[in-house]
Amino acid sequence: MTSAGPEGLVVARATLDDWPVISGWAADEGWNPGLSDGPAFFAQDPEGFFIGRLGDEPVSAISVVNYDSGYAFLGCYLVRPDLRGRGFGRATWDTALAHAAGRTIGLDGVVAQQDNYRRSGFVFAHRTVRFTGTVPADQVTPGVRPAGKADLDAVADYDRACHPVDRPRFLEHWLSARGHRVLVRLDGDRLTGYGVIRPARVGLRVGPLFADTADDAGALLAAFAAEAAGRELAVDVPETNSAGVALAERSGLTPSFETARMYTGPVRAFAGERVYGVTTLELG
Repeated sequence: MTSAGPEGLVVARATLDDWPVISGWAADEGWNPGLSDGPAFFAQDPEGFFIGRLGDEPVSAISVVNYDSGYAFLGCYLVRPDLRGRGFGRATWDTALAHAAGRTIGLDGVVAQQDNYRRSGFVFAHRTVRFTGTVPADQVTPGVRPAGKADLDAVADYDRACHPVDRPRFLEHWLSARGHRVLVRLDGDRLTGYGVIRPARVGLRVGPLFADTADDAGALLAAFAAEAAGRELAVDVPETNSAGVALAERSGLTPSFETARMYTGPVRAFAGERVYGVTTLELG
């Protein structure tokens, strides 16, 4: 899929080789991408990433990642700062949205773009706030341990209840990506939460952080603090989960960034009260 835009812009599908450019732009915006995000993102939908070029120069990017026949997620919407206002973003957007082919599309939109997203048919669902800081690593975390192969089916089942679509292909790569650590919280043999911590450009990112209760989420977050060994943590908390916001604040994290979750249509009901931290802002 390719399309022509203003001033000779050519929008075509991106490959994993383009990811360092895209993630570099994201880092420049302060989004702090994970160091191993690219392979897991492309594994879900290798045809869902697009890049615009003027000649050989990359100038714009976007992703519209299809999960199933009814749902897609938009992210990585970027235009080089020195080339904004010339229609490159819109041309890249139009090309990528065709890839969704009528699916409901979700996104986590930065404040500056939310009015544009509304005009394109996206409806506000909730704010998501990024909390960052250093969590004291002095708490006991009973029932928390690293996930093993025997836990993966239970983790996938738990994830299914906390997300608007099943995502086994993404999870397979996310849970095993280089540098990612997966922890589970158990009550006897019953899984009551799980989370992933991963290295980022700055510090470490937590996502997802899914749990039955604030106590379960707090135990996982405390265990991640021990993993961090004094490095900065960041977790993106849906504002609708007041217990999640309170946990982040109680843990000494402070707001640093916000987005809005928006959708173009209905999505499958999921247990939002268990979402103490979203997986990523790029793929939902």
